[in-house]
Order: sequence, then C-alpha cells, then structure tokens
Amino acid sequence: MALDKNQIAKRIAQEVKNGMYVNLGIGIPTLVANYIPHGIEVVLQSENGLLGMGPFPTEDQVDADLINAGKQTITTLPGSSIFSSADSFGMIRGEHVNLTILGAMEVSEEGDIANWKIPGKMVKGMGGAMDLVASAKNIIVAMQHTARDGSSKLLKECTLPITGLKCVKKIVTDLCVMEVTDKGFKLLERAPGVSVEDIKKATEGTLIIEGEIPEVQL
Repeated sequence: MALDKNQIAKRIAQEVKNGMYVNLGIGIPTLVANYIPHGIEVVLQSENGLLGMGPFPTEDQVDADLINAGKQTITTLPGSSIFSSADSFGMIRGEHVNLTILGAMEVSEEGDIANWKIPGKMVKGMGGAMDLVASAKNIIVAMQHTARDGSSKLLKECTLPITGLKCVKKIVTDLCVMEVTDKGFKLLERAPGVSVEDIKKATEGTLIIEGEIPEVQL
C-alpha cells in the first residue's frame, strides 16, 4: 500500500536529528511537526518569522495570531521566538538552517527541483523556496511519486520552471525513499506492499537498485 501524507511526514521525521534547526515547507512538510521523535530537541523554523514551532493545535489551542508560512494555525513551544520576515530570511540566507523539508511537483535525477509554478496556472509567487534551496545544507523532498494521469514526477530532467539546481539530497514519496546520487535515484526503502517493479514503472529517471530493498518502517 502506498504511504499517505501523514505516513510520508512520519518517515521524514526519522531524518531529523538532535540539535537541528529545521525549516518546514508548505503542504506535507508541515505535518512533520506532529512526528518529531521523543527524546530529541529540534527547533522548527517558519520563514514568516518564527523559531520553535510545535505540533498543530487542537481545537481549544487555536490562536489565529500564530500561523506558519502556509497560513495554518500552529502552536509554539517554550523558548520560541517570533521576529520579522527579514530576520527569518537572514537566518536562511546565512545558512543557519540545517535541514529544509519541501514539497515538489518534479525532481530530476540530478537533484533539480521544480516546486513553485505550473505555466498557465495562477501562482501566488515564489515565496521562500528559492532562498531555501540555495542556502540549506540538506534538502529532503516530500511528494507524490506520480501525477494524477500516472506520469512520473521523478524525471531525467524537470519540465516545469526550476526552483533550484542539484540541491535535493533525499526524496520520500508515497511509494518509496530515494537518495539522489551522481548516478541517479538510489532506491533505499519501499512502501509496505509496493514492489520494486512498481517503483521502476513509476520512475522516469535513472533508478539504482542494489540488493534487497527493505520496507519503510514507521
């Protein structure tokens, strides 16, 4: 069975290490805040000017003044800090974010990412995506493996406007976990019940398969 959005977020949360400053992009990445492993201390950053995001609020915790970059209501943790967007982007551009987790519409086998615009469709703007992919030390992408028509979104070359070149390190899709290498997408794990053959068929870019591929453990 393919992973749902929460399971993708839960798997990505396993990549978060103690002491990291982590930026969560809009969409699936925001769900990672709900699955930070117990026993580690991380600081979640929102590009609109917040350090110390907590999980999404329950109904009685909602505060309309506390939102993330996607305009969703959030919680803050003890010691959190609220500041201007300018300061936030100073932190991003100064390479003080250890890990950035982003959504994407396409990723190429070289690690290029397209995640901000589909030509001919309305778009609010680039947002912080270009700054994040240019400055982050490590970028993990959360995405669906294929489009609604079944076509692959893991490509030899991106067809949509590029956000950043050769910057993605790892990808977690509904079908698998992959690492971007200089030879293509290296398959690390597969979703429970999803075969290697299923992943091959869904991947246009070069797929590297070495030995037995374990199932994702959540």
